Amino acid sequence: MSRHPHVLDARALNRATLARQLLLDRADLPVPDAVAHLGGMQAQEPQEPFVGLWSRLRAFEPASLSDRLTGRQLVRTHLMRRTVHLVTADDVLAWRSRHDAMLRQKVLGVYRRELRGVDLAELAVAGREVMADGEPRSMGELARALAGRWPAPGPRALGEMLAAALIPMAQLPPRGLWRTKAGVRYLPLSHWLGREIDPPAPHGSDPVGQALVRRYLAAFGPAASADLRAWCGLAGLPAAVAAVREELVAFRDERGRELLDLPDAPRPDPGTPAPVRFLPAFDNAVLGYHDRGRIIDDAHRGLSVAGARVVLVDGRVAATWNVEADTVTVTPLRPISRADRTAVAEEGRALASFLSDQHSDRVRLTAPLDE
Repeated sequence: MSRHPHVLDARALNRATLARQLLLDRADLPVPDAVAHLGGMQAQEPQEPFVGLWSRLRAFEPASLSDRLTGRQLVRTHLMRRTVHLVTADDVLAWRSRHDAMLRQKVLGVYRRELRGVDLAELAVAGREVMADGEPRSMGELARALAGRWPAPGPRALGEMLAAALIPMAQLPPRGLWRTKAGVRYLPLSHWLGREIDPPAPHGSDPVGQALVRRYLAAFGPAASADLRAWCGLAGLPAAVAAVREELVAFRDERGRELLDLPDAPRPDPGTPAPVRFLPAFDNAVLGYHDRGRIIDDAHRGLSVAGARVVLVDGRVAATWNVEADTVTVTPLRPISRADRTAVAEEGRALASFLSDQHSDRVRLTAPLDE
């Protein structure tokens, strides 16, 4: 690595992020390949990945996602940061064991008092015994099946610990299918996918951690170690970063932070035009960093964790959007020029058409805009 790394400003980082996130140019990729490239998609709001893929892929059809969920090529599961992610079957089987300790600690961070005195190993065994009959269950049903043995914690704490941490679970369709509202029902991943989860690596090695570093940089780089940790929620990756460091190139941001990257990954010219893009709630293009300054102003950072759907104008969050009665309504966060307003309206009409199955292309921009 260079002793004096090149400095990348926020605009250069922005264009790199857009390129990696398939937001600079829509990609001609099959849905599973896109989900794999992105390292999964945050999906606790079940319909949001459809918009995320529509904004990233050419000629995206909702059935191409729904069919991969029912066909078990993609799965919804608790993974990075203990949030529900849409990931490929191959990735979740390879990555899940590496996330076990983090998932337990995240649940304990919320329910430590309720779960005090509960032997988590015993709880896991009992939970697996209940689920061994192959019957899908809700979190509450699983917890109630064990409440007689562990009455003190209450069903919420038991259910969260079992379904989000102790037992690697899939959230089953019809949850997450296009235009479908359905409650969450679980089966163990190994049962749903017909394959066992990869066991933890031998002590002292971390091939999954190293793979996560490479995959993260491919989808989000250049980025700092703190950004990697913010994306996956895993604190124990310094050794993995060190192990792959000689494969990487280094930069600095304007604050002096070291940024790592894959040498051949795209880093477009900062002057590259960026098209208007509509992002769904909790999109990782915004959430996947500790320092989100490359894509959203600090004044609006709270929107990214509040579930606001956002619009990128010139690559940065410039508005929020929602849809009601087949009309996409855009609310600017700052003045938007006439030319950008036209581009926002055009992309908004295309989104309205997508969401309404071509029945409506209505879009409305609120608030006075700069001319």
